[in-house]
Amino acid sequence: MGLKNKISPNGIYYLTTTVVEWVDVFTRPVYRDIMVEALKYCQKEKGLVLYTWCLMSNHLHWIASAKEGFNLSDIIRDFKKYTSKKIVAEIENNPQESRKKWMLAIFKNAIKENPKNKFYKFWQDSNEAKELISKNFIDQKINYIHNNPVIAEIVKRPEDYIYSSASNYADEDGLLDVIVIK
Repeated sequence: MGLKNKISPNGIYYLTTTVVEWVDVFTRPVYRDIMVEALKYCQKEKGLVLYTWCLMSNHLHWIASAKEGFNLSDIIRDFKKYTSKKIVAEIENNPQESRKKWMLAIFKNAIKENPKNKFYKFWQDSNEAKELISKNFIDQKINYIHNNPVIAEIVKRPEDYIYSSASNYADEDGLLDVIVIK
């Protein structure tokens, strides 16, 4: 992961997980649903503590930490590995996916950068992990995450975007349970 993105135990991190070449994969519900289910699984089984999140068309912003006895780096690694395989398999097997050849060619070409990947590379290597240590920085990142869909003109209000924790912060139910930072 490199020194720039080193994740230490017990920290709370702002993360950005991005699809290679910024491919707009998450424009289809089937791929978004894979992401949501994977995050739920990581919360339940892998020790993921989720504070804030927002899934955009080609990246995921999240603020997260790990429960005692778990390692956030391991959670991120497993999450990326699982979602990569699951989404690529869905793309390959979906006869309605009009962008199949184009996306798979990009993911295939991206393996040249990293010999660890045998068939396809879905996620960029970096997670842009930034430890959140001040209240001001935390508030700035929460606002940035929740306002992403507003800036992209997808919704008028952050809490109206389904694939985000903004509704949780507006005292409404969200797709995922999060710990609201006040």
